[in-house]
Amino acid sequence: MKISPFCLFYLQTLILSCLTASLSAQVPVPAPRQSQAILIWNATAHLGNGQVIPNSAVAFENGKITLVADATTIRLDRSKYARIFDAAGKHIYPGFIATNSRLGLIEVEAARATADFAEVGQLNPSTRAIVAYNTDSEVTPTIRSNGTLMAQIVPAGGLVSGSSSVVQLDAWSWEDAAYRADDGIHLNWPAMRSFSFEGGSPGQRNNDQYDRDVQALHQFFAEAKAYAAAASPEPKNLKFEAMRGLFAGKQNLYIHTDNARTIQEAVLFAEKFGCRAVLVGGDDAWLVADFLKQHNIPVILNETQRLPAREDEAVDQPFKSPAVLQQAGVLFTFGRDAAWQHRNLPFQAGQAAGFGLDREAAVAALTLNAAKILGIDQTTGSLETGKDATL
Repeated sequence: MKISPFCLFYLQTLILSCLTASLSAQVPVPAPRQSQAILIWNATAHLGNGQVIPNSAVAFENGKITLVADATTIRLDRSKYARIFDAAGKHIYPGFIATNSRLGLIEVEAARATADFAEVGQLNPSTRAIVAYNTDSEVTPTIRSNGTLMAQIVPAGGLVSGSSSVVQLDAWSWEDAAYRADDGIHLNWPAMRSFSFEGGSPGQRNNDQYDRDVQALHQFFAEAKAYAAAASPEPKNLKFEAMRGLFAGKQNLYIHTDNARTIQEAVLFAEKFGCRAVLVGGDDAWLVADFLKQHNIPVILNETQRLPAREDEAVDQPFKSPAVLQQAGVLFTFGRDAAWQHRNLPFQAGQAAGFGLDREAAVAALTLNAAKILGIDQTTGSLETGKDATL
């Protein structure tokens, strides 16, 4: 059978198009381990702890920072470094850390087959987001290109969603990516109001299940704490086993809620069971900032670039909330569950910086603050000697 010239041209074009699409979709290959000492000098270094060095010298070797100094006040032995970069006019930051993210757990929000962030049921503390994390996600390079180099991978759904983990975004597999596995359990506090079409018109309705759901959480946590207190309980309960770290102070309890009243109830709930709480979302956190400071509760805020939670609030309230928390002394960072939106983290911080938040405090919110909340600040989150060279 002979193929016409037109068909042959069509087939060649189709094959080339497929090859081009395949090549363009490739995720960057993870970098090899550092083999040479590197020095970057003359850049403006934002250390992540509020300090800035206008003409800096930053060096790292074997993946660890070995020098952070003012280049104008020290003598540099250039022979120690295999590669030296003059970064005059540029800026160095610690790698940004995305919190409350579904990165690697969902690829296309409209395609259910690409979503793997939730399990069936209401109480799933034994669900581990890390084992579902996809290092080959095509979203990841778009996040890294804007400075986000680490992320907290978070499950969703039900009242207790499961455990999150912190990953670094340059890895072959989830085992390689895991930076701090199972850093905390995520609790979705019941909402007092819910959206409904009751009566034929959309609107907010009282949640008749609220008291019942809260009581169920009290009973579940009481049983889990009693189980954790037992030396060697039999038979093993996988759900309760997964919560041992909460009662031992080794894991955070991430409480997802926005309303001022539910924030207060949830914080008191965590204190009752001796859990170290972190508020996630917190649209009304600015209203209860003093309460959060009094109870030493860090906050993972919703994005700043959004409309206010209520019609009678100032339209720029989400822009100003970070500054309110900063002034009250509340530790906070920025987060968003939509994976692709974490590429906008610098702009979320920039929005807050335009409405009262100090610029270096905005940098700290994305770096050292996030590291403190996630319990990884001893090794990352700021440009300091001895820490990982994540910058």
